[in-house]
Amino acid sequence: MRHSHITRRQLMAGTAAAALALVSSCDSSAKRKAKARPGGFKIGVCDWTIGKRSDPASLEVAKRIGLDGVQVDIGRGQDDLPLFDPGLQQKFIEARQAHQVEIASLALGVLNDIPYKSDPRAERWVDKSIDVCKALSVNVVLLAFFANGDLRDDSKGTDVVVERFKKVAPKAEDAGVALAIESWLSAEQHMEIIERVGSPAVKVYYDVANSNKAGYDIYSEIRQLGKLICEFHAKDYDDLYGKGSIDFPRVRQAMDDIRYRGWFVMEGTKMPLGVEESCRYDAEYLRGIFPAKV
Repeated sequence: MRHSHITRRQLMAGTAAAALALVSSCDSSAKRKAKARPGGFKIGVCDWTIGKRSDPASLEVAKRIGLDGVQVDIGRGQDDLPLFDPGLQQKFIEARQAHQVEIASLALGVLNDIPYKSDPRAERWVDKSIDVCKALSVNVVLLAFFANGDLRDDSKGTDVVVERFKKVAPKAEDAGVALAIESWLSAEQHMEIIERVGSPAVKVYYDVANSNKAGYDIYSEIRQLGKLICEFHAKDYDDLYGKGSIDFPRVRQAMDDIRYRGWFVMEGTKMPLGVEESCRYDAEYLRGIFPAKV
C-alpha cells in the first residue's frame, strides 16, 4: 500500500471547500425555512364600511384606526365613475404618501346595479379599471356579482361574462392586474368560469361571511380554491369578530394550507361601539390571529 502525502496547501484548500459547502448548505437550509414561512398579513377596510366611498379621506380614517390600508371603491355613476378622474387618482396618491397607508385593492361595486353580464357600460368600466390600477400601483380589482349582477342559475349571463373576460384578460395580464370575482357562487362554479376563460388574470375575491351565508363549507372551499384566491374579505354577519359565526382561527389554518399571505380586508362591521371603535375592535381581534409577521 502506498502512502499519499497531503500538502499544507491541499489541506487548507480542502478545509476551505468544506467550509464553503457548509455555508452553502446552511444558506440553502435558511432559504428553505424562509420559503416555508411566508410573510405576514395586512389588515385593511373597505372605504364604504367607514363611510368614505371613493374618498381619499378614507386613508386618514384607516390610519387613525390603526390599519394597514383601504380597499377603494371606484365609485358610482351612469356613464363614468369618479376614480376614472386623474385628479382624484392624484389625491389618493398624495393621501397615501401623507398617511403612510396603502391602497389594498380597488372595487367595482357598481356592477351590482349595472351588471357586467348585460350592460356595455360595465364592460367598458372593467377595461378602464385596469388603467386605474396601474395609475395607483394596485394589482387587484374586485368585480361584484351580487343583486342585479348575480350569476346563480343564469347560464346565459355566465356565458356573456366568460366572453367578456376573454376579451379583457390579456390587458389585465400585461398590467399584472387580477380581475377578482366576488359572488354567491360556489368554489366549483368559480373554478368552472376561470377554466373557461383560461387566463391567470381571472381570480376569486373570497368573502368568508358571504360564502358561509350561502351555505358553503368555507374552510374546505379556501383549500379547494387555493391560489385562485387573490384576496379576502373579513366579515361576520352576526356579531363582532370572534363572537359570531365565522371561526377565524380555522380560516387562518386554511390560509396556511394554501400558503396565503396578504390582505384581509374588513367589510361591514357590527357597530355597538360606533364605526371606528367597532372597526378597531375587529382589527385588534384579527391581529391576534393574522399577525403582520409570521
